[in-house]
Amino acid sequence: MTTVKILVVDDDPAIRNLVFRFLRQKKYEVEASEDGKSALEKFAQFKPDLVILDVNLPDFNGYTLCEQMHKETDVYILMLTSRSDPADKIKGFSLGADDYLTKPFDLQELEYRVQAILRRQRPHLGFSAKKIIDNDKLFIDPTSREVRISSKPIVLTTLEFDLLYLLASNPHKAWRREELIEQIWNYEYVGDQRVVDVHIGQIRKKIDPYSDNIKTIRGVGYKFDDSNG
Repeated sequence: MTTVKILVVDDDPAIRNLVFRFLRQKKYEVEASEDGKSALEKFAQFKPDLVILDVNLPDFNGYTLCEQMHKETDVYILMLTSRSDPADKIKGFSLGADDYLTKPFDLQELEYRVQAILRRQRPHLGFSAKKIIDNDKLFIDPTSREVRISSKPIVLTTLEFDLLYLLASNPHKAWRREELIEQIWNYEYVGDQRVVDVHIGQIRKKIDPYSDNIKTIRGVGYKFDDSNG
């Protein structure tokens, strides 16, 4: 079985070295960087499966780095931060972060979150066997992971694509937030369920004027209505 590769990016040497040694003991293949510039270089060479990424770096904002890495690959990203403001988490999720851990953190919790993220094994919904969705203006190809609105390409993060495809391929089905988390995150998510709302909001902005087809079901969650394309 191929060893999972993890890149640890943190400017605090104590945290960086602690996480590095801990993950090595857990039999992961690990590299570490102290700043954004070296992180991008190692990211290109090492091609990690998961990046553990500090928000506050001396030369880069971690959110910018997250966004840049996702332009290249579908890499998993676990954000680390000393900030506890929910707005910071929302920003990270909106840029494609898979999870968010606040400093100081317990190493066992870190291990749990790493394992939980990796269990998702993108694309976990078996998209290669799924049908293409072509509803007049909206086109979604699950194999190439392309989305177009009236022939215009739409760029979505991995989570945004997964969520949109799940909704659109099950039209008129009402999904509770916890059901969407179970399907898309593929584990029992321990954080704020508002992460679903954040991603829905981002999808609606990107697929406008088709955004009205994602309906909010008050007190429940969401559904996709393909009757008014």
